[in-house]
Amino acid sequence: MTEIFAQLPAFPDHPALERDVLAWWESERVFEQLREQNRGGERFSFIDGPKTANTVDGLGVHHLWGRTYKDVFQRYKALRGFDQRYQNGFDCQGLWVEVKVERDLGLNSKHEIEEYGLAEFARKCRDLVAESARVVTKQSIRLGQWMDWGNDYYTFSDTNIEYIWRFLKELQERGWLFQGHRSTEWCPRCGTSISQHELSQADVYKEKSDPSLFVRFPLKGREGESLVIWTTTPWTLPANVAAAVNPDAEYGKRDNGEWVAVARYPEDHFVERARGA
Repeated sequence: MTEIFAQLPAFPDHPALERDVLAWWESERVFEQLREQNRGGERFSFIDGPKTANTVDGLGVHHLWGRTYKDVFQRYKALRGFDQRYQNGFDCQGLWVEVKVERDLGLNSKHEIEEYGLAEFARKCRDLVAESARVVTKQSIRLGQWMDWGNDYYTFSDTNIEYIWRFLKELQERGWLFQGHRSTEWCPRCGTSISQHELSQADVYKEKSDPSLFVRFPLKGREGESLVIWTTTPWTLPANVAAAVNPDAEYGKRDNGEWVAVARYPEDHFVERARGA
């Protein structure tokens, strides 16, 4: 009796099967045919990322996981006939690119970067972006992600930068921009603000216990009395010549002559109270 189905191996070579599928997709131009079939349909515009192009070690598991989800959504839209953009992108100007190049060159500060040469340092950053983009593209294709590879956008391109300035100009003309003040996370080594994403990375933000001291500052002209201050920078004490008080806050004097903020020690007994003003 003739077998209808070929015998399957007990232990299939899954990587080999994947490569066979990828080769068939490429030889039959399956992705190109799909795009042609859906051309002119309802638009669904998806722009990937952009992933920071800061490593030549390849994609991490979290990248592969995310790209798999993105690919599933696009394939679902393709099955429904949507004409899609399929554009991949690379973030080329983040701190991660510069920090990676710094580490590769053994540089540790902005001053050392300036001594090395800004033009040469920028060229090294562009070289890293190009190599990282090549590796990521190769691995994404191996993953089986369908994108318009080769039509990627790069955030450091003149076109991208021009569109950003054009967008800001439009916001300004509509009166949607304002100048204000806010606190932000700051990296003293890099000399720039850092994003929430950068803060969430391992070994970036840490809770630390700093040394702190309570110190009595003798009050001039008031024998036996002192103002108690608290500092987390005890190394600055030798340079201190005065202390600031809140004019609207209430201060209390203890039996031993120490003046402290009443709000901080509400249960204490005070022999005298006074405003900071």
